[in-house]
Amino acid sequence: MRYNLTLTEQLLRPIIPTDTPLWKNSWEVGRLVLAQEYRCGQDLLKHCLYHTLHYLCQNAEVGNLHASCSHVLSRLYRRFGFTVLEKNVLLEGTEKTYTLIHGHPPIVLTALNIQNTHEEQALAHA
Repeated sequence: MRYNLTLTEQLLRPIIPTDTPLWKNSWEVGRLVLAQEYRCGQDLLKHCLYHTLHYLCQNAEVGNLHASCSHVLSRLYRRFGFTVLEKNVLLEGTEKTYTLIHGHPPIVLTALNIQNTHEEQALAHA
């Protein structure tokens, strides 16, 4: 982040000053696109997010994770260790509102890893 290329950055800038620690080594969590036949629950999403974040943290400095999403989707992110920074952020020139969320990588990885560990154990015993 910090190149003003994404919607999340544009929505965050008026709310969080760029000289705060929340911007340091920030990465945006974007969309995951899955074929219809794989959209059968949250397990695949958790698995994909965990492995993507784990790889990213091994290969880059990741201090903060940010995303913009609907209020409903923010509930899902909270299950993964994210917190809400701001609700009902209006996109200028539209009637669309977003929820801005933030996650600390170790907390998010821990929340996701607990889920993956249970899934992997179940697969090993099947």
